[in-house]
Amino acid sequence: MTKSVAVVLAAGKGTRMQSELPKVAVELLGKPLLVHVLDSLVQAGLGRIIIIVGYKQEVVRRITPAYPGVQIEFAEQKEQRGTADALLSARHALSGFSGQILVTCGDMPAIRPQTFQRLLCAGGEPGKEPYMALLSAKLAVPTGYGRIVRTAGAQVEAIVEEKDATPEIKSIEEVNAGTYVFPAPAIFEIMEQIGSNNAQKEYYLTDTVALSRQAGHTVNAVLMEDASEVLGVNSLVDLTVLAEKLAS
Repeated sequence: MTKSVAVVLAAGKGTRMQSELPKVAVELLGKPLLVHVLDSLVQAGLGRIIIIVGYKQEVVRRITPAYPGVQIEFAEQKEQRGTADALLSARHALSGFSGQILVTCGDMPAIRPQTFQRLLCAGGEPGKEPYMALLSAKLAVPTGYGRIVRTAGAQVEAIVEEKDATPEIKSIEEVNAGTYVFPAPAIFEIMEQIGSNNAQKEYYLTDTVALSRQAGHTVNAVLMEDASEVLGVNSLVDLTVLAEKLAS
């Protein structure tokens, strides 16, 4: 496997969880959400993992277990300015690194190790095409997710967030799973072009797709075999749904 490092986005507060804990520290089946994600990354063969922390980072650091043979690091996102800003928080830690960066969210505990491996094999290697790869899923009710926009030739063209989507784009069933593989260090040059001219006024990691395409690169989407892996945790209801899925 190409040299790879994982970056886990875990800086958020999770205001809808009715808890003062960082969202990734909320427990699911007796284990913090973050630990479910870390377990899968380690099982997928990632030997270096950088966790992006912010809100109550001391809690996130405390719940993070040690894994034999795995290098765990932390990088701080000082302000909550979006997912692209979160990844840029790891730029210093990744100085001198050349290889694949797998970026995933610390509140998505259902992604299996095999799915991470499929994504790593799908692209995002330095100097090769496709330039980047992302996980997608098809949902009958895609409300709330960013939509995968493709060309007439089925090439991935862009990801449009729900709040920025037209009615036509909202009708698209293929959604973004918030998990990517990028080539390092090249991706940071693309990311310098990301702006915050959107409904949330944030710096979206999803903008890397359109910017990569504009630069003449290809983007690969890996459709998840089990769409329920895309499920994240944004509410107590989500927590109950995931508990039923993972316990079955």
